[in-house]
Order: sequence, then structure tokens, then C-alpha cells
Amino acid sequence: MEIDFDASDRVSDFVTVPAGTYVCRVAEVRPGATRAGDERWSLRLVVAEGQHTGKQAAWDSLVFSSRGRARARLVLQALGLPAAGKVQIEPRDLEGRSALVEVRPAEYQSPSGDVVRRNEVPYDGFRAVPAADAPAGDAPPSRRADAADGPGRTPRRRAAAPGPDDDGVPF
Repeated sequence: MEIDFDASDRVSDFVTVPAGTYVCRVAEVRPGATRAGDERWSLRLVVAEGQHTGKQAAWDSLVFSSRGRARARLVLQALGLPAAGKVQIEPRDLEGRSALVEVRPAEYQSPSGDVVRRNEVPYDGFRAVPAADAPAGDAPPSRRADAADGPGRTPRRRAAAPGPDDDGVPF
């Protein structure tokens, strides 16, 4: 048996802020799909206040499937978006919004054998920012919701008759 004790493991460390809870802003939303074909939005979360302002806290995902509904509802509520009934929402509706986000380091091995460290957000890691602490970007838009159609628009609830699949979850 031969072993090289001088060899070092390849480690990619993407942890940019220590574990904790931060006021984070959704800086970017990348729409995509899961391997199962469900719609997934990847959220880039950037620290909005405090010592680590401007640093990337983590990437997190929302999956719009029957299994992902509960978490999607939790995240949308924390971001101050409608999360009851049927709603029409677009990725840009999340951009610029803030929430208290818990991040913690996670480590996994890539297919090439490298160790990758990055921050992750736990399932229940989103909470609404208390009103007095909300960053200015979370102020309600000045345009009427029924006329909003551009950046900063307010998502609108869709009125719909309850159907057999209507469990009160927006997706």
C-alpha cells in the first residue's frame, strides 16, 4: 500500500460570511428546473446590513412542486409577498426584497473528488424583517398594484373559484 501524507485534499471554500442570521437582500433570481422537471428559482442572497454588508451570504432555491409548496410559502411570506390563495408571481418580484436569513456552512464532495464548502440556508431559515428594521428597498411601491407592470411591480392575487385541487397553497 502506498500513501502520500504530503498530498493535500483539494478544497474549494465559498463561505464568505460566518454562520449566523443576517438581513439579506435577494440580489438575483435565476429561473430553472429540477431534474424532475419542476420549476426552480435560485436566489442569490447578499447581506444588506452590518459588518458583512455586500458579501454574498448564500445561494438558496425555491422549488414550485407539491413537496416544495410549504417552504415556498414560508420564503415568500418572509419576503413580504402574497403567500395565500392563488397568486401570479415572477422572479423579478423577489429581487431587491429582504428577509432575516439564517446561514450555516455545509460541505460536500464534488463528482471530481474535490471538497466544496459553501453556506446553506436551512428549511426554516427565512423570517420577515421587523418593520422598523426593514431596508428602504422593501418599502411598498408607489404605483398602484393594478397598474404595476414593470420593475418594482406588486404581485397580484388571482381571483379563482375553488377547485378540487385548491388547498389554499399558491402554486
